Amino acid sequence: MTVWVVEMLREAGCVFAEEEAELLNEAAATPAELDALLARRLDGEPLEYILGWASFCGLRVGVEPGVFVPRRRTGLLVDRAVARGAGVEHPLVVDLCCGSGAIGLALIHRLEGIEVFATDIDPIAVRCARANLGERGRVLEGDLYDPLPTGLRGRVDLVTANAPYVPTGSIATMPREARLHEARATLDGGSDGLDVQRRIADEASAWLRVGGHLLVETSERQAGRTADILARASLEPVVESSAEFDATVVTGTRLP
Repeated sequence: MTVWVVEMLREAGCVFAEEEAELLNEAAATPAELDALLARRLDGEPLEYILGWASFCGLRVGVEPGVFVPRRRTGLLVDRAVARGAGVEHPLVVDLCCGSGAIGLALIHRLEGIEVFATDIDPIAVRCARANLGERGRVLEGDLYDPLPTGLRGRVDLVTANAPYVPTGSIATMPREARLHEARATLDGGSDGLDVQRRIADEASAWLRVGGHLLVETSERQAGRTADILARASLEPVVESSAEFDATVVTGTRLP
């Protein structure tokens, strides 16, 4: 590891300077290329965009500039989805606001016989997710449920959604990496952060089978309101939080 790279990353405020320096060194074929990659990182560009991948649930997930970077905390949503889909034969999963396809990819590796449909409104994210999922899942471009085949209605076992949930007024307080480099539409959830969650919940029962589940990542502070949104959409909500992941997921089950 190049000591001067670590020192420069530390001075720039990178918390995991040693790990980042090692990854940049691995990615660079020449000293000149290392200089170029380091300059991008010191300018505040997310490390994942520089490397072209993000680590998520033990996998390397390809990411393109502008596409939402998978966060470790979303591992809780994956864990909860696996727990609810484990007893289902050939589970049918829909991942909304799929971004890079990280959730679908993680579920493919952990649920046997899974069938995944993923949607996103951003064509760059769709391209990225298609590259990650390949032939293992279908990635469709469009708004939430709109591009899904109508034949899925009433048959889906799991709907997963890491939809934008940052209140508009809080975007300015987010880390510089996110607010300057990730597409605003992947972060901004409206005035209270819950606009997209409402739209997802409103249509969920039409797509879920009886006993199927909608799993939504949210913040601990917003969890009560997210649960109310799911309850008003005729889904029975359960709130689960994890100190390990520093994350909260609300699951709504479609009742008979």
